[in-house]
Amino acid sequence: MNIKLIRNFCIIAHIDHGKSTLAYQLLKYTKTIKYNLNLLDNMDLEKEKGITIKNHIIQINYNYNNKIYKLNLIDTPGHADFKLEVYKSIIASEGAILLVDISKNIQAQTLYNVKLAQSNNKPIIPVLNKIDLENIDYRNVINDVKNLVKCKEKDIILISAKKGIGIKKLIKKIINKIPSPNVNRKNKLKALILDSYYDSYKGIFIYFRIFSGIINNKDKLKLLSNNKIITVNNLKTIEYKNKSIQSLSAGNIGKFLYRSKNLEDIINGDTLVTYKDITTKKILKINRLKSNIFLSIFPINSNKYKYLENSIKKLKLNDSSFTFVKDFSNTFGYGFRCGFLGLLHFEIIKERILREYKIDLITTIPNVKYKFYLKNKKKIFINNPLNIPKTNEIIKIKEPYENVKIITLNKNLGNIITYCIKKRGILIDQKYKSSSYNISNYSQVILTFNMPLNEIIYDFNNKLKILTKGYNTIVTKFIGYKTSNIIKVDILINKVKIDGFSFFSHKNTAYKKSKKICLKLKNLIPKKQFKIIIQAYVNSKIIVKEIINSYRKDVSSKCYGGDITRKMKLLNKQKIGKKKMYKYGKIELPNSIFYSLINID
Repeated sequence: MNIKLIRNFCIIAHIDHGKSTLAYQLLKYTKTIKYNLNLLDNMDLEKEKGITIKNHIIQINYNYNNKIYKLNLIDTPGHADFKLEVYKSIIASEGAILLVDISKNIQAQTLYNVKLAQSNNKPIIPVLNKIDLENIDYRNVINDVKNLVKCKEKDIILISAKKGIGIKKLIKKIINKIPSPNVNRKNKLKALILDSYYDSYKGIFIYFRIFSGIINNKDKLKLLSNNKIITVNNLKTIEYKNKSIQSLSAGNIGKFLYRSKNLEDIINGDTLVTYKDITTKKILKINRLKSNIFLSIFPINSNKYKYLENSIKKLKLNDSSFTFVKDFSNTFGYGFRCGFLGLLHFEIIKERILREYKIDLITTIPNVKYKFYLKNKKKIFINNPLNIPKTNEIIKIKEPYENVKIITLNKNLGNIITYCIKKRGILIDQKYKSSSYNISNYSQVILTFNMPLNEIIYDFNNKLKILTKGYNTIVTKFIGYKTSNIIKVDILINKVKIDGFSFFSHKNTAYKKSKKICLKLKNLIPKKQFKIIIQAYVNSKIIVKEIINSYRKDVSSKCYGGDITRKMKLLNKQKIGKKKMYKYGKIELPNSIFYSLINID
């Protein structure tokens, strides 16, 4: 196909700004689809949460001025936990649509993604969505968009993705403003892996974008990350009804089948070259995003350990931000220590394991990665409290800090600052988005804090939503490690240490967190016929203690008068029995406990 007729583009938007709805309207208007409105958000989780989790790539063919244009749409996630998906989409595109909800204005994650596109010299088409809403003055939104992308007001397209208003004008803008791929089809092959998924019967399907050269069916290609040689099978386009083809040239997006069950071979974001090529460099660094929180997962049924291993390998195949290593717990047995970008990322992975592979999980309390300086001059990173060195071997501990930008309304300022300071945050900057001197309660303000990552992972976002009634957006950036007074807290139930409940904490907040966890356990653990004692230990010292009293059977109810010694004999016999049960009785912890402890705020 003529390369001048190809347009590769993605959509930049925050959650709930109508990104997937706009994608549906583009497909519907161009008659790519007629009825399947769940073509893009095809996972149950995406439909339930109203968010895009994975990249979805589809080709739109559109007749404009008697020429058939090939518009390759990459529908990208908007949540901060899926930055890598957005980054790959921007790299693979020649331009982007900036979609802004007029009722919400530009939000923090959108700012981050726009700057990412601008730093890669991608032209941006500004689009305001939901113009069908009544009684909304969006002049301020227009001014903010103009300042952000440095455009004129006439360049901003007004649409309603829900009602299909402005879609025709937008498609023309895509064709006229976004350039065709600037590539050389005669150079050596260089392609980027955008996505992949596993088929139990066929193997691994790989989605790719070609930057130079040509891919032919049955070609032998090499992956630059591990030098693995793979063979191209079933080369296809990314049209709604995939067409088998013999070759695909630079500028195009396609997919092919790699007949293998070795899931570790493929990494999203990797670079494909010809198998003899030894000079071509990677298109992007696939280790760009690092895990922020770590926790262990264990199958409730220990017989499903191997099945769980295969399941998370398949999820890892199309989510390179997800990491895992084998783990063992004296309490739960064999499992995996996993790394996630954030709590939403963890929740998605956990739900996919449950729904797609039918495996019930036990999860531990999340922790972040700390930097330990030892007396033997070694520096080690630890995210699992069970691996902490002896106290006399440690010189100092550093914890990770994040730069946190919060965009909110002026009326919420006091509550947010108070809450962030309680979370050991340091206020760095405070500025208003409006240049006007008439600051009202509804003026937008940007607060910048430096905060420990350990304080952010525990329900920080949800608490801010409550304080601001949803009128806030957050974007975070890792800024390094700072020396801190970090201690390890162990949770014991009837003098037995539960590995999954151990966590790291700053010394000043250890009691508060331990108290919350012990109270949560007290409320969730069912009563038994013996006493249950919950304790939080730091350096073999009890800092919190909670007791779940036992059920008590009225053994003396059958005594109607007579000698008191008969009644006392029955009560003493009951007391001895309860002591024996306390020593040998088993406590079964409900699965809900482990999920509840993740959000203890």
